[in-house]
Amino acid sequence: MVRLRRPVRRDPDASAAAAAVRTLAVLLQAGARPMTAWRHLADTGDPVAVRVVDRCAAGAELAGAIDAEGGTWSDVASAWEIATIVGAPLADVLRSLAESLQDAASAADDVRIALAEPAGTARLLLWLPLAGLLLGFALGFDTVGVLLTNPFGIVCAAAGLALVGLARLWTARMVRRAAPDPGTPGMHAELVAVALSGGAGIPRALRLVEHSTAESVEGRAATDAVLELSRSAGVPAGALLRAAAAQQRQQARVQGRVRAARLSSALLLPLGACTLPAFLLLGVAPLMLSVLGSTPLPV
Repeated sequence: MVRLRRPVRRDPDASAAAAAVRTLAVLLQAGARPMTAWRHLADTGDPVAVRVVDRCAAGAELAGAIDAEGGTWSDVASAWEIATIVGAPLADVLRSLAESLQDAASAADDVRIALAEPAGTARLLLWLPLAGLLLGFALGFDTVGVLLTNPFGIVCAAAGLALVGLARLWTARMVRRAAPDPGTPGMHAELVAVALSGGAGIPRALRLVEHSTAESVEGRAATDAVLELSRSAGVPAGALLRAAAAQQRQQARVQGRVRAARLSSALLLPLGACTLPAFLLLGVAPLMLSVLGSTPLPV
């Protein structure tokens, strides 16, 4: 069994990965062998399939060649390897996996769309101090000269630039914390369901998933809770695990939207504490100093 690595980034086009996996499922359902299915997909111009086929031609294992793509494809590699080991129907596994990946991609897209407006507004407001400086220059005042030569202007410039840098770092950190988490929500439960669908027992299914991935403690805890419910209720675990995975993806979607909504109001903190004072220091203060410097003193 190939030791697969956990993806460290989200695939920039998870929807395309879901479409490719769905195509592979159709090819396998039609009777194509796994490597033949990948070659057919590569013939369509799919860049991932081309790279996977090239790696396999160089001697790599198929699961390892898929995993080398990282991101969403590491989840596909884990499901592919587990299904192959336990003898689960690969076409059915990939079709179910494609639906899960598409659902996860849609959830991540919803979060990114919700984040687009507050993040764009934050980036726009960061140019406010520069706009104030250019406005004074456009009105005919030597605001730039004041900031470079006047002692008070130099202090204003240093303080204003420091506040602009702090606002950028603060805003970037807030946007980054509100962004979707890497990985596919519910994938641990999905992979255990794949192992169970091939007839593996629960202990072996858990070992296979732990060997092929490095899922979070939260993912394993959620899976354990579902398996305990299955044992106590006498219900097959596969359907419960897939339902739990879908619920985790829905929760990720809701939590992402909540973070995006909170970001809109939280961005007022760097605006009030850094951006507006920087606007005053870089835009208003040099304008006033320029006016005072050009006003003749009364005799």
